[in-house]
Amino acid sequence: MIDTPEKERTVSEPQVTSPLATASAADHYAELVHSRRSVRKYDAKADFDHDVVQRSLELATLSPNSSNMQLWQFHRVVSDNKREQLAQLCMGQNAAKTARELIVITTTPYKWKERAKRNATQIREAFAGREDATSKRAVKYYEKLIPFVYRNDRFGIMGAIRKVLVAYLGRKKPMVREVSKADLRVCLHKSTSLAAMTFMTAMRAEGYDTCPMEGFDSKRVKQLLDLKPKDEITMIIGCGPRAEDGIYGDRHRVDNSEVIIKH
Repeated sequence: MIDTPEKERTVSEPQVTSPLATASAADHYAELVHSRRSVRKYDAKADFDHDVVQRSLELATLSPNSSNMQLWQFHRVVSDNKREQLAQLCMGQNAAKTARELIVITTTPYKWKERAKRNATQIREAFAGREDATSKRAVKYYEKLIPFVYRNDRFGIMGAIRKVLVAYLGRKKPMVREVSKADLRVCLHKSTSLAAMTFMTAMRAEGYDTCPMEGFDSKRVKQLLDLKPKDEITMIIGCGPRAEDGIYGDRHRVDNSEVIIKH
């Protein structure tokens, strides 16, 4: 159940006070989204249940992601010493310095072979004894197409070749055009970002708040957490119980007519 602080209730946003049992799922979700804010200061004296972070991250792993490759990791920075060091690497932002826990979300592109093999095996097992064209096409997708797209070299030559190939094949039929090494990188960060949003929403549902941050020294953060060279950090999320002055102003958005376009 969400507990929205009194300070924020003065803003013209729905007050979240009821669990799903007393509201429709759609209404409850709308209230949840309205109550979520990027909180930049957390209450050091309030109770904080670290188990909530684990539960929220487990929900995050259920997020949609490209080809179900699940090329992500969620690093929980809990210890005071390491959290303080990480906060400094986040440029000393209040959202990092006062957070009760910091989550570093990364992409893991080098695990693609194992994940593709696992997905192909799962499909074979799911369709055992009743193979059809769909299952065969799905297996081929993971054993042929995924290696074609995910196999890259240091200089991006394979990606450039793929770009030329799809441009040629796409003259007469629709083709996926984003097949370079850089395109794949964007794709993986899209997936981790979806997981990040699930995590932040889950934390809000449990009464806690979060703040996603992009301002950090990625090189030093990777060293601090002993990440692999090919790991890429999507964002760092601070979380904890909201302080009374944790929100710096009223929420504002551009008019929906500027961003929601009907064709």
